[in-house]
Amino acid sequence: MMTLSMLFLGLLFLSVLTFLFKQKHLLMMLISLEFMIIILFIMMMVFFSLYSLNFYFGMIFLVVGVCESVLGISIMVSLIRSYGNDYFQFFNSLW
Repeated sequence: MMTLSMLFLGLLFLSVLTFLFKQKHLLMMLISLEFMIIILFIMMMVFFSLYSLNFYFGMIFLVVGVCESVLGISIMVSLIRSYGNDYFQFFNSLW
């Protein structure tokens, strides 16, 4: 079990590093955020199954994660239609 938790923590660390160092494109940032949400969801489900807890919080977490991804994709589509690219540095100068 310890190796599984270390694997999940390593994957979470990798996704955080991807989010920090791949800030050029908005799509890469959204993909790394979704990867973080998936890893956290899997970690929660493993924790809930080990301690025989209910899975309702996990389902609520998954619904919130899906809503977050839909909002991110819709903002990205709107910005690409308006400005023609998904460079994140360009969007920072627009605000």
